[in-house]
Amino acid sequence: MSNRKWDLYQSQRQSGYAEVEVPELPDFSFQFERLSGGLSDGVDLLTVKNGNLAIKILPTRGMGIWDMTYDGTRIGWQSPVRGPVHPNYVNLAEPSGLAWLDGFDELLVRCGLQTNGAPEFSEEGVLRYPLHGRIANLPARHLEIEADPTAESITVTGIVEETRFHFAKLRLTTKLTTRRGQKGFTLCDSIENLSESSTNAQLLYHLNIGLPLLQSGTRIVAPLDTAAPRDAFSGQTMETWDQIGPAGSMLTEQAYYLRLLTDQHSQSRVVLQDEAAQSGVSLGYDAGSMPCFTFWKNPRAASDGYVVGLEPGTNYPNPHSFEKEQGRTHRLPPYGAVVCQLCFEYLATPSDVVSAVRTINQIQGDHRPNIQDQPVAGWSPTV
Repeated sequence: MSNRKWDLYQSQRQSGYAEVEVPELPDFSFQFERLSGGLSDGVDLLTVKNGNLAIKILPTRGMGIWDMTYDGTRIGWQSPVRGPVHPNYVNLAEPSGLAWLDGFDELLVRCGLQTNGAPEFSEEGVLRYPLHGRIANLPARHLEIEADPTAESITVTGIVEETRFHFAKLRLTTKLTTRRGQKGFTLCDSIENLSESSTNAQLLYHLNIGLPLLQSGTRIVAPLDTAAPRDAFSGQTMETWDQIGPAGSMLTEQAYYLRLLTDQHSQSRVVLQDEAAQSGVSLGYDAGSMPCFTFWKNPRAASDGYVVGLEPGTNYPNPHSFEKEQGRTHRLPPYGAVVCQLCFEYLATPSDVVSAVRTINQIQGDHRPNIQDQPVAGWSPTV
């Protein structure tokens, strides 16, 4: 059987938003709708269903992923921001540089493409780079679904362009694929330079896990080379850097910068598991293009956004100029491109957790992790 395609920004806007079955792939379907009311007014939402799995994609918000459910369990977090929020309500030029937080409630949100990390200001106090860049608040201009009966998969392709006359001209082409029986998805993102001039690009994936998966005793398992705190406050908690306390256990966030080991193909993997190792999530990614990993903890009350972040990236989320000085940007030649890939899956059973952790242990081998209790020079501008 041949592949079948739907151009959603053509056919679906004309034919309505009803759920579409995929005859070639029983148990696969998708629904495309435009939300109305409140801050979500005008947001396009694409839900892809693969058996017991449902993935909610936000073309209006840089092709981010709002959440994922498997057999009734929601994988995402409960942000105090009631989204998804239309970019019209996120003023990235706000002088504080923090307006990105006005739309922050997704399971997966990209930070980039020209810059990400903490806000940066000129010596006069004028905002130079806002928190985490622009890509999450730019709408896709192309959206397509392809069903592949041979591979028993559905792939969603989106194109988002981050361009400015006289400045950088970047294009994100993202492909999300889910296969029959998979409890998650793979992402393949290509960042292209559309210009005759070379430019810099950065990308960080902010994968956010909260209730109900996140709970006291949840911990991250990773093939660790080095772990260091982002700042002195985070350094006070290095004995428990890989664990999360109960909701409301602290009022201040912590972040830890990691260097992870890889297999022979430059792939790495982390697992976030509950205390009893009964369930969790797995994130595998290409550390060749994304050598930096950040583990972010926000152990505040549930109403304030109890959440942790798994964040592979080209860089650590420091101010742009600092990261550029450290060489943590991709220098794209004219019409050049860089590809970033990851695989995210829900670990629904203890055997799923055991299998994922076994892979991590194989990468770890006999290597002894280096745990620092102070920020590392070159990793953090606080040193």
